[in-house]
Formats: sequence, structure tokens, C-alpha cells
Amino acid sequence: MNFKQKNYTSKSGKEYTFQHPGVRTISKINDASKNKHGVVLEERLAEEILKSVVVAPKLKIDDFSDYSEFSEVINAAYSFVTGQDKQEGDGDDQQEGGPSEG
Repeated sequence: MNFKQKNYTSKSGKEYTFQHPGVRTISKINDASKNKHGVVLEERLAEEILKSVVVAPKLKIDDFSDYSEFSEVINAAYSFVTGQDKQEGDGDDQQEGGPSEG
């Protein structure tokens, strides 16, 4: 199966390649990243995203020296695989009841 990819450049100018690993894998990532109460654990989610979604460069959490870079990349990769990045340019804060077009 051929999964779509996205090139991403962070605010610091570093380049990354994200690859969508498939819906089943995304579902498994969501399941694996939660504790028994259903709360998402940042470290587990980041490990799964780095393992399955960020394909270049191949990184582990400890490879990041800057938390803001780490957080930005994980959030961007997660938005990519969950389809939330399709709203780029629409204003992130206007998902509900935003001004009508026209």
C-alpha cells in the first residue's frame, strides 16, 4: 500500500517527512498512548508518532534538545495523520461557528 507523505519545516527551519501509516495504525497509536483511564500520555504518544509517522529523519524523544521543537513536530505529525491539518489557512480557532464565507 502506498501512503501519502508530507514534508514539514518547523519554525526553527528543520525539515521532517511525515508518512501516514494507515487508519488501523493510527487507531493503534491512539489506543497505545492512553492510560487505563483514557488519558493521553504525552511520552507514549510521542514515541508512537516518532516510530510510525515521522519517517525522516528517524528520531527518538531523546534526540530533541529543545522541548518546543519536539512538541511542535509531534503536534504537526499528529494533526497530519488525523486530518486536522486540512484546515490550514482557515484559522485554527474557527472550527465551530466561524464567520461564513462570501
